[in-house]
Amino acid sequence: MRLGVLAVRNVLRNRFRTVLTILGVAMAILTFVLLRTVLTSWTAAVEYSAKDRIGTRHKITFLMQLPKRYIEDIRAVKGVNGATWANWFGGKDPNHENEFFATIAVDPPSFLEVYSEIEVTPEERESWLGNRRGAVVGDVLARKLGWKVGDKVTLQGTIFPGDWEFEISGIYTAKRRSVDRNTFWFHWDYMNDSLPERRKDGIGWIISRIDDPKNVADISKAIDKVFDERDVQTLSMSERALNTSFIGMMGAILTAIDLASLVILAIMVLILGNTIAMGVRERTSEYGVLRAIGFMPRHIAGFVLGEALTIGVIGGLLGLLLSYPMIEQGLGRFLEENMGGFFPYFRIARSTAISAIVLAGVLGMIAAAIPAYRASKINVVDSLRRVG
Repeated sequence: MRLGVLAVRNVLRNRFRTVLTILGVAMAILTFVLLRTVLTSWTAAVEYSAKDRIGTRHKITFLMQLPKRYIEDIRAVKGVNGATWANWFGGKDPNHENEFFATIAVDPPSFLEVYSEIEVTPEERESWLGNRRGAVVGDVLARKLGWKVGDKVTLQGTIFPGDWEFEISGIYTAKRRSVDRNTFWFHWDYMNDSLPERRKDGIGWIISRIDDPKNVADISKAIDKVFDERDVQTLSMSERALNTSFIGMMGAILTAIDLASLVILAIMVLILGNTIAMGVRERTSEYGVLRAIGFMPRHIAGFVLGEALTIGVIGGLLGLLLSYPMIEQGLGRFLEENMGGFFPYFRIARSTAISAIVLAGVLGMIAAAIPAYRASKINVVDSLRRVG
């Protein structure tokens, strides 16, 4: 019998303990995959950002607004093919108080030009452009809240208080994942005209489409240079960098999740290490017999490491198999439909799946390193005298 087969068969010596250990490893891997998927999905918006768009915001912070007149200055910059603007509105549907979705005021004609990946029918497009209180919503959001074209919707403003009445002019889809399909877009003019004089004509950010993605840095500098001597300076960057800066505001949360995933792996090592150590202690006399009949220390260490590797890999595979229905199909779909702004694409990355299996095996062997070393150094005579 090959040594590897013997090492694997040792796993079944105490089936109850082995099953519990494998389940423990599986739960650890399942949790690790979940946490890593949260990280990769949270940054998905960065990965899918359009390469030919530039974002411009207030130089100090997102929270401070820009004058609307800046839009024409940006459109005049060489290399800019079009520009639009937007304001975060922060509205909630009182009929669905627990549902979060982005509500953003935009200029519809320029918005559809810059965000060409947004798809609405020609009829719905014309309806939206001609209806001051019209709004277009993502198909995911419409399906979740049961909205259809022609519905009247009242949102309660948070940043802009009051009851705001809208009519669903269209339901959009997107050709690329660079646009969230869980958003409520409506006319900026409708919002602006309803504000007191001191709050009018302020915009949250400007998005520009450029002629060549290779010129992002140069065009960004050119835009900011236009406003260097103005009362309000700007900070321009690629759409990818803009999304990255927003995610950077959540840096502490992301770091905490990253550390938590490492803690989970450390717990898995302790679980495996304890199981392997118990097995080695119980089989001390058997290892003594093997040494007495000619097995070398490396063979004994190989038995222990092989057992740990087997348990780790089986537990890792089980945890990964559980991850797809529980995380990707279950939790993932829920988050995409209810928190699409943060998790537009909640899927287990291939790198996460591979890492989970590799780490399960490698950490299993690390956990068995000390028991394997001790087993290889046992004294033959003393081990044969040992009982239990």
